[in-house]
Amino acid sequence: MRDDSPAMKNNNELELLITVVVGADDERSARAACRDLVQTVGGRVVASGDCSDEEPGCWSVTISRDSAETGQHVAGLSRAVRNFLRELGPDYARHRVACEPPTAWTVVDHPELVDALVRGGERLLVEAWAGGSLLFGRTETVDPDEPPAPTPPVVTEFDEQGRARPRLALVVDVVTDRRAGAEWPARAVASRLSRTTEIVEYSVEPPVVRVSLDLGPAVGEPEEIVLGATSALGGSGWSRVSTDGSGATARWSAAPMPPSGVAAIEVTARSTVDTGRD
Repeated sequence: MRDDSPAMKNNNELELLITVVVGADDERSARAACRDLVQTVGGRVVASGDCSDEEPGCWSVTISRDSAETGQHVAGLSRAVRNFLRELGPDYARHRVACEPPTAWTVVDHPELVDALVRGGERLLVEAWAGGSLLFGRTETVDPDEPPAPTPPVVTEFDEQGRARPRLALVVDVVTDRRAGAEWPARAVASRLSRTTEIVEYSVEPPVVRVSLDLGPAVGEPEEIVLGATSALGGSGWSRVSTDGSGATARWSAAPMPPSGVAAIEVTARSTVDTGRD
């Protein structure tokens, strides 16, 4: 269900997602290592995840920040990323920015530069996304030293009649040669739709790593949920929503395929066979 509250962004507004891969003992330590960067850029942590299955001792932390730029076109998206890199310093601004609406991105894969921002930092992904955020019952691990974020409505597994709600799923194709290099962009995309995310599967089809995520229950009918999700992710080029007996799906893909970063997104909402509580 769409959130029509004042906090809902207009589709022309851009959001920056800054994801840091950092060496740390645990999630709390990773978030603490990023605290100075969060304060410097004026953002807030919206997601964090364990990358240690691919790179031992690594965690990803994703920070969200609004951008002064607007528009869903290539120039605005790319400029939002470049301006942020200039804020970080001239060494960061030299990195190439790729753009395929509704997103533009760059990867800073220089540990010495990233470590200057975040102690133990190894890589930095900076993305600009067109469109607003849509919250499907997000839950978040709270860092007591960070300012509290607005509490979104809680979406339960069952509705008021005891029927199981549809579940939202996401598939993200990322051009990369490492599984960890796909996980953090996929989590960054997922963070725009849900803070209840679980990676359920990886598949490798070079040069793409496909990441499948379960985003939890959502309010509404499957087609309505998918339309809301694509609106939240923003941009043009989405397929029409296709439906079957129990679900709905929409897809977006970059053309041509980018040299790195997100290449395709598939959003699905599907009703479950569970008829309710006992």
